[in-house]
Amino acid sequence: IAGLVAVSLQPAAGAHGELTALMVAAAYFRDRGEARTKVLVPDSAHGTNPASATIAGFKSITIRSTPQGFVDLDDLVDKLDDSVAVLMITNPNTLGLFDGAIAEITARVHEAGGLVYLDGANMNAILGITRPGDFGADMMHFNPHKTFSGPHGGGGPGAGPICVTEELESYLPSPVVIKDGDDYRLDYKRPHSIGRVRSFFGNTGVLVRAYCYIATHGPDGLRRVSENAVLNANYLLSKVKHILPVPQGERCTHEFVASAQHLKLEKGISAMDIAKRLLDYGYHAPTVYFPLPAPEAMMVEPTETESKE
Repeated sequence: IAGLVAVSLQPAAGAHGELTALMVAAAYFRDRGEARTKVLVPDSAHGTNPASATIAGFKSITIRSTPQGFVDLDDLVDKLDDSVAVLMITNPNTLGLFDGAIAEITARVHEAGGLVYLDGANMNAILGITRPGDFGADMMHFNPHKTFSGPHGGGGPGAGPICVTEELESYLPSPVVIKDGDDYRLDYKRPHSIGRVRSFFGNTGVLVRAYCYIATHGPDGLRRVSENAVLNANYLLSKVKHILPVPQGERCTHEFVASAQHLKLEKGISAMDIAKRLLDYGYHAPTVYFPLPAPEAMMVEPTETESKE
């Protein structure tokens, strides 16, 4: 699914997965004697990305989006140098757009000696269609609650497994489960490991549920999950865009971002007003005022499970 060879199930949430992967990156560069201090984060990425970078000890640098909602390659190239450790990118991004230049983006980062972190929160748009490892990601996390049917919100229970390349495997949290003949055992002898970031079995109930979901669907079923998520989002986009314009893109992946800017200017009705009124009528409101590139943003993500009604 990821196109990456090594996994840790320890992280407790997506943001915790981000932090864990950045700690892995920091250990990797430390071993190489490289003093890389910066993490690049596009302005269309999830808000936890710059927070995770800061907590991990890096300086977070913002990369602009183009008017079309994609990474501004010129701005990226301008900010790439030998002090950059990681580019954290969400693809598809929070505008619901898949960046077709992703292979060039990751190649540029690799040429500068950096690593690419893929925020896997939007994987339900691309399961079975493309794999982050194939388009250049070195590290990523999964959100079981967004991708593999885990419970969402309410303070938990959560999980944020991470996947990394073979080059980074030795730095993953320990202990790890390894196969020894026909048996499995815990391996504590990992001198390069960043150590534990949580109880080492992770959030077992959530992870077993995710495993069952993956095993039940299989490769073809997981691809259908993404196709349904994308179909649902585009169906809804087509139904609301005449009321709430969608500034970036006539088509989207699993979500789209509408704007209430014209209503705010013409009638004084904000995205927050609309969201609160939807709640009055018993409808779950969209995420508002995020992502940042869209004014009066209303982010709508119907997922793969909503019926047409």
